[in-house]
Amino acid sequence: MNTRYLSKSAAIAALYVILVALEIPLGTLAFGPVQIRVAEALVLLPLIESAAIPGVFIGCLLANTILTFTSGFGLIDIVGGSLVTLIAAYLTSKMPNKILGVIPPVALNGLIVSIWVAKFTNFPYWPTVGFIALGELIAVGLFGSIVLYAYERIKDRI
Repeated sequence: MNTRYLSKSAAIAALYVILVALEIPLGTLAFGPVQIRVAEALVLLPLIESAAIPGVFIGCLLANTILTFTSGFGLIDIVGGSLVTLIAAYLTSKMPNKILGVIPPVALNGLIVSIWVAKFTNFPYWPTVGFIALGELIAVGLFGSIVLYAYERIKDRI
């Protein structure tokens, strides 16, 4: 690893945390059974930037640690949610295009994160899966495409 790689990872991590922090005033929109975590748009970046894999993982780890004070999900969300993001980012990096790159974060967050979100919110599991997957699809598919487009335009300058 070189300084440039570490700097990009750190910048992506910081951006993830900032985006989540901006959503905190919106309440459960960033962490409840019905959620659109805009920061998850960054999970599409591993398609073109390998430094995004540790960046989104560390960003999610820090953001989930901060959100623990407002969400009440605790250690399972800090560790589990962050590992889901890490695995989703890695799998996204292996996808051949952005359409398929959306699948890992949508599927993994929908199926796995919903386990504890449903338990802690007393919301049924399958509707939670649907809402989290839909929110992830919006965050990664729509906002992630915008992030990917913007990053591709500036990546040679950073």
